[in-house]
Amino acid sequence: MPHAAKTPAREGRLNLAEVLDWLVEDRMLAAEDADKLKKERRYYRGASHPLVVVADQQWKSALPPHRPLALEPLTEWLAQRCGLEYRHIDPLKVDFSAVTEVMSSAYATRFRILPVGVTAREAVIATAEPWDRDWEQELARILKLEIRRVIANPADIARYQVEFYNLAKSVKGATRSAGAAAGLSNFEQLVELGASNKQLDANDAHIVRVVDWLWSYAFEQRASDIHIEPRRDLGIVRFRIDGVLHQVYQIPAPVLAAMTSRIKILGRMDVVEKRRPQDGRIKTRTLDGQEVELRLSTLPTAFGEKLVMRIFDPEVLVRDFRELGFSDDDHQRWRDMTGRPNGIVLVTGPTGSGKTTTLYSTLKSLATPEVNVCTIEDPIEMVEPAFNQMQVQPAIELGFADGVRALLRQDPDIIMVGEIRDLQTAEMAVQAALTGHLVLSTLHTNDAPSAVTRLLELGVPPYLLNATVNGVMAQRLVRTLCPHCKQRIELHRAEEIAAWEALVAPWKTNRPAAICKPVGCLDCRMTGFLGRVGIYETLVYTSGVKAVIADGADLARLREEAIREGMKPLRISGALKVAAGVTTIEEVLKTAPPVSEPGKAR
Repeated sequence: MPHAAKTPAREGRLNLAEVLDWLVEDRMLAAEDADKLKKERRYYRGASHPLVVVADQQWKSALPPHRPLALEPLTEWLAQRCGLEYRHIDPLKVDFSAVTEVMSSAYATRFRILPVGVTAREAVIATAEPWDRDWEQELARILKLEIRRVIANPADIARYQVEFYNLAKSVKGATRSAGAAAGLSNFEQLVELGASNKQLDANDAHIVRVVDWLWSYAFEQRASDIHIEPRRDLGIVRFRIDGVLHQVYQIPAPVLAAMTSRIKILGRMDVVEKRRPQDGRIKTRTLDGQEVELRLSTLPTAFGEKLVMRIFDPEVLVRDFRELGFSDDDHQRWRDMTGRPNGIVLVTGPTGSGKTTTLYSTLKSLATPEVNVCTIEDPIEMVEPAFNQMQVQPAIELGFADGVRALLRQDPDIIMVGEIRDLQTAEMAVQAALTGHLVLSTLHTNDAPSAVTRLLELGVPPYLLNATVNGVMAQRLVRTLCPHCKQRIELHRAEEIAAWEALVAPWKTNRPAAICKPVGCLDCRMTGFLGRVGIYETLVYTSGVKAVIADGADLARLREEAIREGMKPLRISGALKVAAGVTTIEEVLKTAPPVSEPGKAR
C-alpha cells in the first residue's frame, strides 16, 4: 500500500472521477485506464460505490508487487488517503444485539452506515463515505455518545446491514413470542413456573431464520463445531475454528431453548426428553449447493440443554494423504501397514486429533468394488455409500464386540471398529485379524508405543499382538500458517533458538536457517493461521519391535526400538513442518507430547 497524502475534507459523497484521479496521483493506476473508465461512468452513475466500480475492473496495481486492486485493499487505501481508521468488519467480533440498538435499519440504510461497536463512551460507525457526515451530529445528540467514524468495505456494509438487522429482528420477534417463558430444564428457574408456562414454538418463523443463519454463518467461517450453551440469564453461541473456540452471539434463554428444540426435531431426536444425553444427525447443503453432515450431541446442564453440532465436510474423504499432512515416509509406512490383506492397524490420539478423517480417507482408498468394507461405529461419523456402516446400540446390548462378531458373518474383507475400549472388543479384533481380515481401529493413547502397552494392559497376550498387529500411528492436528501473510524470519535470536532446542530436545536435529511466523490478514481473520494439518508418528511392527514385545514390552525399550526402526516422534514430525514453514514452534509444543531421551531406555 503506497503512502498516500491526506486528502482535504469536503462535503458530500465520493464520485468515481475523484477516486480515479487519486489512484493515478498515487501511481496505482495508469492515467489512460482512468480516462477510459471516466468516459464510461455514465453507465455506473448512482449504481454502485466508486470503489466497487473500480474493483469490478479487475485491474492490478501499477506499483510493485502489482497486487489486484480488489475491494478490500482499495478500502484500506481510501482510509489512509482520507486520514481515517480502516476497519474490516468481522462478524465474530461484533455484538449484533448491542449495535443494532444504536440506530434503526432504515436509518443505517439511508446513510449507508453500519454500527460495528458500542461502549458506554462511544459508538463506532462504519462508512464508505468519508465526507458524508450529515448524520454524525444528529446521532451523537440522540445517543449522547461520542461518534467514531471508521472506513469499511462498502459491500460488507451493505451485506451486514441486512444480516445484522434481520438476525436481531428475528431474535426480538422470537423473544416477544416467548413472552416470559420459563426454562423448564433450568434448575435455578423451576420456582418461576407459576409465572408463565408459555413455551416458544420450535417451528416459529423467527426461530427457523435464526437457525438457518447460524448454519450458513458457521459454514462460511469454516467452523468445525457449533456450541449452543445455556447460561443463567441468556445463551451463548460459539464456533470452533481451526481448533479454537470463538464466541459468536448471545441469545435470550427462551430463544436458545427453541433453537435447540428445532435442531433436535430436524435431527430426529426426542424433543421432550431433556434429562439425558442424546445423539442425532442432520444432512444439509451450503448456499453453493455442497452437502454437509452435522452430528448432534445434547447434554443436560444446570441451566438447560447444551447442544454441540460437529460439522463434517464430505470432501475430506477424497483428500490426498499429502493434503492431510503425510510426509512421503509417513505415507509409505502407512501404505505398508494398510496394504496387507489381514492384520490390525491402529490410529491413536485424543479426541479431535483427526483420527476419523485418516481412517475414512484410508477406507475410501481401499473400498474398491472387489472388496467388502464394513464398519461398526459409535456413532457413525459420516455416512459413506461405499461402506456398510453399523452403529453401536447400547439400549439393545449391541456393543463393539457384538458388532464385530456379527460383521464376521457378513463376508467382510476390511472391518473398521470405531474404538477398542475393552478386552472383549480387542479379542474380537484379534480374532478377525487371525481369520484373514484387515481390521482398522482407534485407541486413546498419547503416542504410538503406548498403544501396544494399552492392549497388553487390557489383557491381550503378547504372542497374539505379534501375530496380528501390522502397526500403530499416533497423530495430532496443528494449525497451519496462513500462506497469504506468513513471514519468513531468520532463526538467530537467542529466544528463537532456545524454542527450537526445546522442541527437538533431546534429539539432535539440524536447526533450520529460517522459520515462518504468523502475521495476520483478512484471509485468516487476522489470526495468522488458516486450516490445520496432521503430524504423525508411525510404528511399524518389525521383527525388532516384536522381539521387545515378546521380551516383556517395557515402554521405554519399545519406543527406542521403534525409533531405531525409523519411527519419528510426534514432535520431530512437527519440527519438520516448522522447518518447512508450515506451522510454528509454539503450535507443535502446545500440541505434541514431549519425547524421551534416546539411549535412556534401559
